[in-house]
This record gives sequence, C-alpha cells and structure tokens, in this order.
Amino acid sequence: MTDFFAEPNPVAPLAEQLRPKKLEEIIGQAHLLSTGKPLRLAFESGKPHSMILWGPPGTGKTTLARLMSIAFDAEFVALSAVLSGVKDIRQAIEQAQNTLQQIGRHTILFVDEVHRFNKAQQDAFLPYVEQGIVTFVGATTENPSFEVNSALLSRTQVYSLTALSKDELNTLFIRAKKTTLQTLNFSDDAKNLLIEFADGDARRLLNLLEQIKNATDVTGSLIIDVEYVRNSLSRNTRSFDKGGDAFYDQISALHKSIRGSSPDAALYWMCRMLDGGADPLYIGRRLIRAATEDIGVADPRALRVALDACETYERLGSPEGELALAQAVLYLSCAPKSNAAYLAYKKVRSFIGHDKSRSVPVHLRNAPTKLMKNLGFGQNYRYAHDFPEAYVAGENYFPDNMPAVNFYQPTTHGLENKILEKLAHLRELDKQAKHLNNT
Repeated sequence: MTDFFAEPNPVAPLAEQLRPKKLEEIIGQAHLLSTGKPLRLAFESGKPHSMILWGPPGTGKTTLARLMSIAFDAEFVALSAVLSGVKDIRQAIEQAQNTLQQIGRHTILFVDEVHRFNKAQQDAFLPYVEQGIVTFVGATTENPSFEVNSALLSRTQVYSLTALSKDELNTLFIRAKKTTLQTLNFSDDAKNLLIEFADGDARRLLNLLEQIKNATDVTGSLIIDVEYVRNSLSRNTRSFDKGGDAFYDQISALHKSIRGSSPDAALYWMCRMLDGGADPLYIGRRLIRAATEDIGVADPRALRVALDACETYERLGSPEGELALAQAVLYLSCAPKSNAAYLAYKKVRSFIGHDKSRSVPVHLRNAPTKLMKNLGFGQNYRYAHDFPEAYVAGENYFPDNMPAVNFYQPTTHGLENKILEKLAHLRELDKQAKHLNNT
C-alpha cells in the first residue's frame, strides 16, 4: 500500500551529483592543484591550515573545503554568512569543541560568503583559530584584502581561484554527458553555446544541462541543437536570453554600442540584459573592460566611473543599484574614445615575448648597500626633478642597446590630445639635447 504521507527521497541536483569526490576529479585550478603547487602540497602535508578561497562562483571553493575534511579526517561544519549570525558561530564552535574533547576529532569550519560577515562577526572566529580548535576555511567572491578584516586575514593563507576556461568547461561537459546525459546528442554549436552561457562557472554549466535534460523529459527530443537550447532556456530561465538572442550577442552589442558612442543603444542593450535576468555585476565587469579597452587615457575618469558603479550596485543591490550602472553606461558611451593604451600594452607584451631578456641599465638600479654602490649601481643617474620641466632631455630609460621603439601612440581624442602635444614637446627636447651632445 502506498504511503501518501511518506516524504519522497529528494533527488540531488546534477551539480551535487557530479561534485568531485577526490582531488584528482577537480577540473581547473591547475595553478593550485598540480603536482608541487600550493594547495596540492597542503593536502599532501596532512596538516590543515586556515585559509581563504577567493574566486568567482562555480570554481570549486566549497568542493575544496569538503575534500579537506576527507583528506585530514576531520569533521566538516558549514556556515553561510548570508544566513548565519554570531549565535550560529558560537554553536559551530561548541560543536567543534565537543567533537575534539569527546572523540579527538578536529573540525574544518567552512564559512561561505565570508565577506558578508561584519567585523564583529569575523572577529568572533579569531580566538578559536588561534587556539587550533577549528581550521577556518572561508570562501569569498570578493577581494579579501578589502572585505576580510586584517586580523583574520593575517591568520589565514589566501588562495586565488580562477574561472574555468572553455577547454575546462568542455571537459566538465564531457563528464556530465558520459555520466547522466548519455541519451542526449548535442551538436557542437549547442555545446559551445552552453559553455558560453556558463561564463567560466562550472555549477552554472551543470545547472543549464540539467534544465536541458528536464526539457527533454517533456518534449522527448534526444537531438539538442542551438535552437533547442535557446528555446529550452528561454522557457526555463530568463538569466541568459529572454527574447531568443544569445547572451553573448547582447553583451557584445552593449560593448560595441559604448565603443561606437551610442548612449541610447548602449542603454537599450543593458536594460534588455537586465530584463532577461542577467547578473548586473557581469554587466559592470564589461563596463570596466570597455573603460580600459576603448576609452583609456582619453578619459581616465571613465574607469573610476565604472568601478564606482559596480561598488554602488554591491551596496544597494537591485533595483536601485542598477541606476548607477545605467549612469556609467551613458558616461562611457559619451566619453572620448581611444584604444591607444590597449594597443600599446599588446605591442609591449608581444615584443617582450619575442625579445631576449635585457638587463636593467646600471644607472637605473638602486644601490641600498655599499657593495652595490661600489659596483656602480645608480651612478650617473639624473634626478628628473632637478631639471627644467622635471625632464632629463636625452636620458635613456630602456635597456642598453635596445632598438628604438614607440609603443604608445596617443590619439587626438580627449585628454590624449594634450598628452600627444606634451610628448611631442619632450621629443623635441630630446633632439636638442642630442644635437648639443654631438657638437
């Protein structure tokens, strides 16, 4: 007889089903987990230490904390700074103390979104971390230098995690396909679209795949192409593409409207994305990129405007904080444009990548010790402020014998026009100094 009052066994989400059970199963973070790298060595040492895992969503912070408890044979206690207070912290500490006293088992105390705790709440962990009652593992998407108080920060090691690359997300896609989606046939374009939507977030990719799987349970379709992905996600989630256009197409349209100095179009695309449920801070990150890539030194204030908009949104949230993003979109669209700094950076990186290693000229080296002074370090260096216009005409600041280069070429737009005039004047002073030296 069926028991209608019995609680059904919940089915774990795909992201939880595929959560790595051992370190070797983690995809990404090779800079921390490869042989000889910091976190790999920490796991292999058998001695846990308090740490903060800093990185974007879906990069493995929670998984690493859980695997630590397995590797170190420790209890795992998790708190969310969004839902917990000082009372919850005390209860977690009491549980850790009892576990240590009664069965001699250490506790890994994992605090998700630790940056959301205020200073007093963060301070509450300090004595227990110092006494070794718990090993503190905090996870944050925000820069811990600004969001974690210095006392707690000084007692932890910070590990920076990075968003998964497209190749790494492809590896995750293949794993999910083999384990739970064997019956579905994805076209390459559909797979690539899902990976684009995931934007470096492993959990997001798995959630999207789960939504696709749920849609196929209704439609019975086993062939997944781009149209199926778009239709399924537009029905099941508005996070990426409400009206049928791909998410990355909309963000591209926003960026190109800003670059093209079209404030109305830029504001339209921003609001389209917000209406579709896009993460406002993702839009904010693209504004920061536009400020550095397409405006640059022509209006250095643009970067600060974009950063301020993101910080304002973080403080106010939706919908009030979205107005700050809208103001930034309008400012960036109307600002003078220059990619000279962006191009100069790429030129220098390319030059260094193909050039030999060149030594710093002796006259530009510091000489803090007597030995270094005796070796000639810093000799013949001319202090710019001792010269007219605070400029040493004819001085060379490049490595000796390096060919002449001109990486940065300012435009005539905005502030860069003034910079162009200033650099032309300084180059003329260089020519005059060279002429005097040759006579």
